[in-house]
Amino acid sequence: DAARTSLRLGADEVILLYRRTRKEMPANAMEIDAADEEGVKMEFLAAPVRVNSDESGRMTSVECIRMELGEPDESGRRRPVKIENSEYTLEADWVISAIGQEPDLLGVEGDEKIEVTRWKTIEAKKGTFDTKRPGVFAGGDVVTGTAFIVDAIAAGHRAARSIDRYLRGDELSVIEARPPALE
Repeated sequence: DAARTSLRLGADEVILLYRRTRKEMPANAMEIDAADEEGVKMEFLAAPVRVNSDESGRMTSVECIRMELGEPDESGRRRPVKIENSEYTLEADWVISAIGQEPDLLGVEGDEKIEVTRWKTIEAKKGTFDTKRPGVFAGGDVVTGTAFIVDAIAAGHRAARSIDRYLRGDELSVIEARPPALE
């Protein structure tokens, strides 16, 4: 998103550095394809090491190093490993750090009735959004991992309908993506 927005705001060239390959990118494939189509240049198996500046403090370049994929890490993805003596420099005016984010689970970690996956997402029942703790519902990125904002909004609407059923004492059942049309 940051790379595409930079182009749309007038950047002459945008280079995205990623330590793994395109296949391992945690972004949605459609977003990666769209960035490629819009002209974002992607350098895979590369990582920034240092930002260089001139005497006035103005950024001039980014020193980078080439990477290769090693053994899998805790997430199951192959860990990027630096290739010795593979340093190179990219001239640059700006750097935008767009590192991945993860849910803040403060308040639910350690609660044995709210299951957390190894990806730090909350286990919730598909279609009802309830967790194993009665009265606690979850939806959006905290359940699915990174996705489109519209998916999180839809999950919020569907979860709200499940919460309404729960508060009324009705049985929870799968909430369809779209409510039935009113007749």
